[in-house]
Amino acid sequence: MKKKLLYIFFLAGLIGFAQDTPASFSLNEAVEWGMNYNRTLKRATIEVQKAHKEKWKTLSIGFPQINANLIYQNNIEQPVSLIPAQFFGGQAGEFAEVIFGTKQTAIGTVELNQLIFDGTYVVGVQGIRHFIETAENVLEKTQIEVKKAIVTSYVNALVARESLAVLKKNALALEKNIEEAHQLYKNGFTEEETVEQLRLTLSSLNSQIRYLSKSTDLANNVFKLLLGIELTENFDFSNSLEELATLHLLEEDPTASYENNIDIRLAENELTSEGFLYRLERAKGLPSFSAFLNGSYMGNNDEFDFTNSSQKWFGSSAFGFKLRVPIFSSFGRMASAQKAKLSVLQAETKLIEVKAQIYVDWQNALNNYALAKEEHATALENLSLAERIEKKNTTKFFEGLSGSFDLRQAQLQLYQAQQNAIQGMRNVILEKTILDTIINNVQ
Repeated sequence: MKKKLLYIFFLAGLIGFAQDTPASFSLNEAVEWGMNYNRTLKRATIEVQKAHKEKWKTLSIGFPQINANLIYQNNIEQPVSLIPAQFFGGQAGEFAEVIFGTKQTAIGTVELNQLIFDGTYVVGVQGIRHFIETAENVLEKTQIEVKKAIVTSYVNALVARESLAVLKKNALALEKNIEEAHQLYKNGFTEEETVEQLRLTLSSLNSQIRYLSKSTDLANNVFKLLLGIELTENFDFSNSLEELATLHLLEEDPTASYENNIDIRLAENELTSEGFLYRLERAKGLPSFSAFLNGSYMGNNDEFDFTNSSQKWFGSSAFGFKLRVPIFSSFGRMASAQKAKLSVLQAETKLIEVKAQIYVDWQNALNNYALAKEEHATALENLSLAERIEKKNTTKFFEGLSGSFDLRQAQLQLYQAQQNAIQGMRNVILEKTILDTIINNVQ
């Protein structure tokens, strides 16, 4: 799930402007840039704004509601009524055809409605604050994940860049060794196999350099995409991998626990939400009581003369109350309430599960961070040792005291130690970031 979130953030990115792009980014500057422009973060911010609008939408239901209606009716063919003809002096048993009313009618109505009591409205108002809190927690969750994604992208770009620089440095040193070995071979002081062994190592290095060159470009593009920078823009990283690793190592070990984890708070929000929905379903069985006041004017005419001052208008008004009492719903309301109660039980189970999972993740993150620090220290020691071994073997090789195989083994050992040192710095930073994410302490 976490990998999917990171992937989404990488692809979502930001919308930036080329003229605003800084010449270089520190890690803090990159995070700050991301907080301003990340699309996913923008959507989460809008959700909080929508939650505040939903608050007023819910509150407005309990405030006076005024509606106005204007009706115009043209009776193209007026209805005919039959009246006993004897009323007009005709014979009994016969009917006279009579048309009542005018061909055109206009009616204007204004009505005011005021909700006095409704159980669902009471529950809705009580849940407003929780609804906003949930949206704010979702925003905070998004901020944490975006920060984590930016840190990961920044560090990965530095790893690719520094790994490439180390490989190029090794390739230059190896080319110099090959030239010297070739001169020894031409003068008969060594065998051709010696030169071929060194060329084999150089070929492997060049292959890795080509791969890392593409990986570096990809890492930079991922970082640009995440921050919304045009892929054609150029910039630099003002923090080095070693600098960031040192800063993380100098920080005191986190003392905060996992209780403030955002996922736990979101699970608690879900439980509270299900509780409100359960109360809402039960409130649907309560009576609702409202009042109304309306007034209307009606005008009749055979021609469209309603705008003339001579048009007569006849008014009417009414005031009253409306009481709605739910009596029987064929057990529909009962089923809905029982379903909502089951959802509450599901949310309770999920909260217990989330707390247990976060605890396990917290313990795992503590162990991984401690291990990363130990491995980083070991990698630095091994790098220093590998450098001395490679230097001694190089000296022995050109003095004729050792063969090319020993030199190649020492070189490969050095190259591996260099990459281990780089990965050790990366792991310190990322494992610390994972731990800070769990305890909600991503800075």
